[in-house]
Amino acid sequence: MAANNRRMSGKKGAQVGSGGNRRRGLEGKGPTPPAEARKGHKKNRIANAAAKKSAGGPGGGRRPSGVKGRGKGTSEMVVGRNSVVEALREGVPASTLYVQQFIDNDERVREALQLAGERGGIHLMEAPRPELDRMTNGLNHQGLVLQVPPYEYAHPDELAAAAYDVGQDPLIVALDGVTDPRNLGAVVRSVSAFGGHGVVVPERRAAGMTAGAWKTSAGAAARTPVARATNLTRVLEAYKKDGLAIVGLAADGEHEVGDLEALSGPVVVVIGSEGKGLSRLVGETCDYRVRIPMPGGTESLNAGVAAGVVLYEASRQRS
Repeated sequence: MAANNRRMSGKKGAQVGSGGNRRRGLEGKGPTPPAEARKGHKKNRIANAAAKKSAGGPGGGRRPSGVKGRGKGTSEMVVGRNSVVEALREGVPASTLYVQQFIDNDERVREALQLAGERGGIHLMEAPRPELDRMTNGLNHQGLVLQVPPYEYAHPDELAAAAYDVGQDPLIVALDGVTDPRNLGAVVRSVSAFGGHGVVVPERRAAGMTAGAWKTSAGAAARTPVARATNLTRVLEAYKKDGLAIVGLAADGEHEVGDLEALSGPVVVVIGSEGKGLSRLVGETCDYRVRIPMPGGTESLNAGVAAGVVLYEASRQRS
């Protein structure tokens, strides 16, 4: 009986046909779709970025992994008479100027009201002191509060696409772990001065485009886009796949910045924090690690100064 059971358990059943799958597998799949429609292709990513931009928000399509498009943030309050006047002088975007009821009308208050009126698009609101105290969490607002709307970050793919659209090789700066908004503003100003096409910043543990960054950029933030990435390493890898050289600044870099010919072509310059430098994963992603020679003995430069040195050299090579 045991032998018979073994023979029966090993017996094959009826053969099942393919149901026509093999025949259908031999049929053609039609013409090859255009590059813009092929997932993963450079032109497809650029087309997706343009679609997101025209949609005006993150609902305009699915984002590539590791990249954040034009997302919504929170508004920022600039408080105090001197701070408000300086922000208005430097062209910091603003939606509303709140003025305390029965405020002592000195020259700073008058200038703030005049600047807000001249720029247009800024609502003037009168509010009692308790309301301004609540809005500012008890800060010393001195009767003036300027509301700055959330900054609209670009998509990282848009920076390279904008350069190619005007027949230029992309020149982009990426910041790794830079947390001071004033450094970000200084970098934006240098990128604008030397013909760069934008700045990429990480979404977390990094400076964003606050009112302080706007002020330091001295108006350049209105001309130079800043993109935000949820994963900077993946964004750099995507740039590399599109043919951009990734150049990281490091004190122990193998090349001097003046000797690196890669700066004359499509390039992303990556700058780390003054203290820690480049993070490990970002450093491993770089094609080149370059150093700025400093015969004076200074150990490091802040991000704004370092960006200016490298961007000047890139502009010199390109001209």
